[in-house]
Amino acid sequence: MSLRQSSFFLRFLTLGALAHVYVGARLIPDAMLGGEGTAAAILALVLSCVLIPLGMLGRSSVHPPWGDRIAWVGLFAMGLFSSLFVLTVLRDALLLAAWLATLPVDAALPWPLLRQASAWTVAALALAGTLVGLYNARRRARVIDVDVPIAGLPADLDGFTIVQISDIHVGPTIKKRYVQAIVDAVNEQLPDMIAITGDVVDGSVEHLAAQAGPLGELRAPYGVYLVTGNHEYYSGATPWVAEFRRLGLRVLMNEHAVIHPAGLPVVVAGVTDYSAGSFDPQQRSNPLAALSGAPADALPKILLAHQPRSAAAAEPLGYTLQLSGHTHGGQFFPWGFFVRFQQPYTAGLHRMGNMWVYTSRGTGYWGPPKRLGAPSEITRLRLRAAPAR
Repeated sequence: MSLRQSSFFLRFLTLGALAHVYVGARLIPDAMLGGEGTAAAILALVLSCVLIPLGMLGRSSVHPPWGDRIAWVGLFAMGLFSSLFVLTVLRDALLLAAWLATLPVDAALPWPLLRQASAWTVAALALAGTLVGLYNARRRARVIDVDVPIAGLPADLDGFTIVQISDIHVGPTIKKRYVQAIVDAVNEQLPDMIAITGDVVDGSVEHLAAQAGPLGELRAPYGVYLVTGNHEYYSGATPWVAEFRRLGLRVLMNEHAVIHPAGLPVVVAGVTDYSAGSFDPQQRSNPLAALSGAPADALPKILLAHQPRSAAAAEPLGYTLQLSGHTHGGQFFPWGFFVRFQQPYTAGLHRMGNMWVYTSRGTGYWGPPKRLGAPSEITRLRLRAAPAR
């Protein structure tokens, strides 16, 4: 672990410990658990404080299968504590608002009962949300249909189908069987083309090549295309790009392919991740280079870019549609609200100038096996002819 990583991890441990102390101080006394109950609650919080960092380290520092098992427990604890912390903050805000509301009218609320009931409610909601989120994350992503209206699209291309998958995050909790279910579902759609928009893996080729192997079974008459996400760079982008190519996937790194459905030229371009330049200056994301030499009369011009924020540089270049991921739609409350500070779009189809941008909520999940309010998806996009604007 580098000095920079060690410094980050130390800050993470410190903030995590303080957050656990806060939750314990705010909930345990008010829950009125009694002596044994209080001791058990304190022990549970101490275990959570220890398991979360162990889960983050387990997959990289301990060999499978024990590293994966430690990661499973730690990441589940992370998801549970995240909800517990957020709900505790909301509880305190509501209790403060209730107290302030009673001041002008000199009303007396049953504070001991209110504090006890709300403490138990927070714990129950956090556990229930985490269990429901686990179920949502572990079931196979549903297929959703999205029509993309394109002005001037030739009639012969009306209905051209792209199936997009993104952010699978093959790693300690997502394995070969999970990936195989995704691949089978994609192939069942009989797409014209398949787009994989980054963050496929969370770990090295050495540990995960076999788990990602089913991706080599993806089939589409006009190709299966992939672009790198930030997690490919965390995991070793160069060996992973070689592995993806070995599986038969077309990796687009600031370059494009020209396909000819119905004999008409369509450009499929792809850029490296928005942050790739900080890992390797030679792989800096470049939407202009990706379009270099493309036929000017091609319509549509499709760009695969892991992060939606690539759209600002891509739109003036004449792209028709950008397909992205990265955001997970926030994955679970309340993180969707914070995505908007970094990315222009959190999920779904949006218009930026003359270009459409579709942002997938992701086909897997990252970190805690938990999804609430942001379901995973396999996206079937159909190009539709639309009147000229």
